[in-house]
Amino acid sequence: MKDIDEILRNNRPVVKDNPTFLLETKHRLEAVEGIKAEVDRQRSYGRTALIVALIAGLAVGVLATALAFLFPVDTQSVEEGLWQSIRLFLESWKQYLIYPVAVLAVALSLVVSAGNRTSLGNR
Repeated sequence: MKDIDEILRNNRPVVKDNPTFLLETKHRLEAVEGIKAEVDRQRSYGRTALIVALIAGLAVGVLATALAFLFPVDTQSVEEGLWQSIRLFLESWKQYLIYPVAVLAVALSLVVSAGNRTSLGNR
Protein backbone atom coordinates (compact mmCIF):
# COMPACT_ATOMS: atom_id res chain seq x y z
CA MET A 1 0.00 0.00 0.00
CA LYS A 2 2.94 2.33 0.66
CA ASP A 3 4.25 1.66 -2.85
CA ILE A 4 0.97 2.84 -4.36
CA ASP A 5 1.01 5.98 -2.20
CA GLU A 6 4.55 6.69 -3.40
CA ILE A 7 3.58 6.14 -7.05
CA LEU A 8 0.62 8.50 -6.71
CA ARG A 9 2.79 11.16 -5.07
CA ASN A 10 5.53 10.87 -7.69
CA ASN A 11 3.24 10.87 -10.73
CA ARG A 12 0.70 13.38 -9.36
CA PRO A 13 -2.30 12.22 -11.36
CA VAL A 14 -4.84 14.85 -12.28
CA VAL A 15 -8.23 14.15 -10.80
CA LYS A 16 -11.40 16.15 -10.74
CA ASP A 17 -12.63 17.59 -7.50
CA ASN A 18 -14.31 14.45 -6.38
CA PRO A 19 -14.43 14.02 -2.61
CA THR A 20 -15.19 10.33 -2.93
CA PHE A 21 -12.12 9.55 -5.04
CA LEU A 22 -9.83 8.89 -2.09
CA LEU A 23 -12.53 6.92 -0.27
CA GLU A 24 -13.15 4.76 -3.33
CA THR A 25 -9.43 4.22 -3.85
CA LYS A 26 -8.95 3.27 -0.22
CA HIS A 27 -11.91 0.89 -0.41
CA ARG A 28 -10.45 -0.77 -3.51
CA LEU A 29 -7.04 -1.11 -1.87
CA GLU A 30 -8.67 -2.73 1.16
CA ALA A 31 -10.46 -5.15 -1.18
CA VAL A 32 -7.12 -6.05 -2.78
CA GLU A 33 -5.62 -6.64 0.66
CA GLY A 34 -8.57 -8.90 1.48
CA ILE A 35 -7.99 -10.90 -1.68
CA LYS A 36 -4.29 -11.21 -0.84
CA ALA A 37 -5.15 -12.48 2.63
CA GLU A 38 -7.55 -15.06 1.17
CA VAL A 39 -4.95 -16.26 -1.35
CA ASP A 40 -2.38 -16.61 1.44
CA ARG A 41 -4.89 -18.53 3.55
CA GLN A 42 -5.69 -20.92 0.69
CA ARG A 43 -1.98 -21.40 -0.06
CA SER A 44 -1.38 -22.24 3.61
CA TYR A 45 -4.32 -24.67 3.56
CA GLY A 46 -2.94 -26.35 0.43
CA ARG A 47 0.49 -26.77 1.98
CA THR A 48 -1.03 -28.23 5.13
CA ALA A 49 -3.11 -30.66 3.06
CA LEU A 50 -0.01 -31.67 1.08
CA ILE A 51 1.97 -32.34 4.26
CA VAL A 52 -0.90 -34.37 5.75
CA ALA A 53 -1.20 -36.41 2.54
CA LEU A 54 2.56 -37.01 2.49
CA ILE A 55 2.60 -38.20 6.10
CA ALA A 56 -0.48 -40.40 5.55
CA GLY A 57 1.06 -41.92 2.41
CA LEU A 58 4.32 -42.64 4.17
CA ALA A 59 2.50 -44.19 7.13
CA VAL A 60 0.36 -46.42 4.89
CA GLY A 61 3.43 -47.43 2.86
CA VAL A 62 5.40 -48.33 5.97
CA LEU A 63 2.43 -50.26 7.35
CA ALA A 64 1.92 -52.14 4.09
CA THR A 65 5.62 -53.00 3.91
CA ALA A 66 5.63 -54.18 7.52
CA LEU A 67 2.56 -56.34 6.94
CA ALA A 68 4.11 -57.80 3.80
CA PHE A 69 7.22 -58.80 5.75
CA LEU A 70 5.26 -60.09 8.76
CA PHE A 71 2.71 -62.09 6.77
CA PRO A 72 4.35 -63.18 3.50
CA VAL A 73 2.28 -65.09 1.00
CA ASP A 74 3.81 -68.37 -0.03
CA THR A 75 3.20 -68.17 -3.75
CA GLN A 76 4.65 -71.63 -4.34
CA SER A 77 1.86 -73.25 -2.36
CA VAL A 78 -0.93 -71.42 -4.21
CA GLU A 79 -2.13 -73.58 -7.06
CA GLU A 80 -3.83 -72.27 -10.20
CA GLY A 81 -5.51 -69.36 -8.51
CA LEU A 82 -5.48 -65.61 -8.64
CA TRP A 83 -2.11 -65.37 -6.87
CA GLN A 84 -0.53 -67.75 -9.36
CA SER A 85 -1.86 -65.69 -12.26
CA ILE A 86 -0.60 -62.46 -10.74
CA ARG A 87 2.80 -63.97 -10.03
CA LEU A 88 3.14 -65.29 -13.59
CA PHE A 89 2.04 -61.95 -15.03
CA LEU A 90 4.56 -60.02 -12.94
CA GLU A 91 7.37 -62.42 -13.77
CA SER A 92 6.73 -62.24 -17.50
CA TRP A 93 6.08 -58.46 -17.74
CA LYS A 94 8.32 -57.07 -14.98
CA GLN A 95 10.71 -55.37 -17.39
CA TYR A 96 7.79 -53.36 -18.87
CA LEU A 97 6.24 -52.35 -15.54
CA ILE A 98 8.95 -49.76 -14.95
CA TYR A 99 7.67 -47.60 -17.83
CA PRO A 100 4.27 -46.71 -16.30
CA VAL A 101 6.01 -46.03 -12.99
CA ALA A 102 8.51 -43.73 -14.72
CA VAL A 103 5.74 -41.93 -16.63
CA LEU A 104 3.79 -41.39 -13.41
CA ALA A 105 6.91 -40.09 -11.65
CA VAL A 106 7.60 -37.61 -14.48
CA ALA A 107 3.95 -36.50 -14.52
CA LEU A 108 3.99 -36.00 -10.76
CA SER A 109 7.19 -33.95 -10.95
CA LEU A 110 5.68 -31.78 -13.70
CA VAL A 111 2.54 -31.16 -11.66
CA VAL A 112 4.54 -30.27 -8.56
CA SER A 113 6.94 -28.00 -10.45
CA ALA A 114 4.05 -26.25 -12.23
CA GLY A 115 2.36 -25.70 -8.89
CA ASN A 116 5.56 -24.25 -7.43
CA ARG A 117 6.08 -22.03 -10.46
CA THR A 118 2.59 -20.53 -10.23
CA SER A 119 2.82 -20.04 -6.48
CA LEU A 120 6.19 -18.30 -6.88
CA GLY A 121 4.81 -16.10 -9.66
CA ASN A 122 2.00 -14.80 -7.45
CA ARG A 123 4.27 -13.50 -4.70
